[in-house]
Amino acid sequence: MKARIAVIEDDKEINSILVKILTENGYEAVPAFDGSSALKMLKKDSFDLILMDLMLPYMNGETLLYELRKLSDTPVIVISAKSMMETKLEVLRLGADDYIIKPFDINEVIVRIEVVLRRIQATGGGDILSSGKLKLNIAEKRAEWDGKPVNLTAKEISLLELFLKNPKKTYTKAELYETVWNDVYYYEDNTINVHVSNLRSKLKKVSGQDHIETVWGIGYRLREE
Repeated sequence: MKARIAVIEDDKEINSILVKILTENGYEAVPAFDGSSALKMLKKDSFDLILMDLMLPYMNGETLLYELRKLSDTPVIVISAKSMMETKLEVLRLGADDYIIKPFDINEVIVRIEVVLRRIQATGGGDILSSGKLKLNIAEKRAEWDGKPVNLTAKEISLLELFLKNPKKTYTKAELYETVWNDVYYYEDNTINVHVSNLRSKLKKVSGQDHIETVWGIGYRLREE
């Protein structure tokens, strides 16, 4: 079954190129050209992944991402000409799974998509991981604490799965990045800090407890209940 990908980009030429390349690579690509119509489409239809620009008419990408995360944990890859680190970190905090800077290499876009979709498909087993009242259903990509749902992004689900599978292990940032992002960790760009911080705060909001602790100078590990 073809993976469905929403392509949200107001530049018609870039949108057309992305749709064409995705279709040629075996995906079903559905275009949208502004933030407002894109949100209506995402509320109505389901997608396996979303490619989106930030500088969109009627509703900018940051607002669209914020509204989307109220509804869904569908993986989002942002493709934007905004190269400021502050913008990238803010978008990751809002729940994006990856960030590609324009002008982009189409082969890189395809590889990034493959990595995200492969990671999602890899959680297709029937296992339920747990630590005390914290549970993660891998097959359904659903986390909960004491029966209360915790709305996590795909990256956060992958991080939590890793922590729950190895509860006594302290992970370095390089180990987390290379496992969850499936890429080589070259330098510290704060990506891991942002995603772990988001995961930690979402779990604490539901449970009132810190479930992930920082081991200074090394990395992160699951806090035993």
